[in-house]
Amino acid sequence: MPVALIIGASRGIGHELATQYKAAGWRVIATARKEEDLTALQSAGCEALQLDVTNFNDCVGLGARLADEKIDVAILNAGVYGPRVEQLIAPQEAEFDAVMHTNVLAAMRILPLVLPLVDAANGRLAVISSLLGSMSLRNSSHGWLYRASKAALNSVLKDISLQASDSICIAFHPGWVQTEMGGSEAPLTVTESVRGMRQTLADLSARDNGQFFNYDGTSLSW
Repeated sequence: MPVALIIGASRGIGHELATQYKAAGWRVIATARKEEDLTALQSAGCEALQLDVTNFNDCVGLGARLADEKIDVAILNAGVYGPRVEQLIAPQEAEFDAVMHTNVLAAMRILPLVLPLVDAANGRLAVISSLLGSMSLRNSSHGWLYRASKAALNSVLKDISLQASDSICIAFHPGWVQTEMGGSEAPLTVTESVRGMRQTLADLSARDNGQFFNYDGTSLSW
């Protein structure tokens, strides 16, 4: 039975990833912070692990709990948007720390621990990034703290991909999705976004390692 690891599966895209992989017959290991979210994941048939990605001990502990696993697909979904500003207003230090710790530092702590487990299974490792993090494709500066964090996450993913021996490591733009972050006006449902990302992951080949993709498999520029 193939194994999927979904980091940040309490709601939205992460929860849908966990439930779709489970429905497809996979063994799913999924993380969340809150007890009620862990209970919901267990009710869906997932193996739920408590994890606060901003907590150093939790991140190290995740590596220890997964030490004997061979993971076919690992997806880092945990992330926050931060202040929604249109102008170039400097964030408060606490805002900066919250976004960067969640979106970037967590990846730098977790991905080096997960990569060997995915490599062992000739698997796939993905981070949920954003088109807003692209340097070449951006045409607006709104949400510039979030943009900076996703550009940094893309850099982390690229470095991780350079250490991959057998696995394929990519960044995803999930599309503009109807989630708490994306809002109700978004054109894409969570189901459609996740279905597309799962298919894209399944279709990857070795030449795709270290690349940036739209949810539907379209290649994106960094």
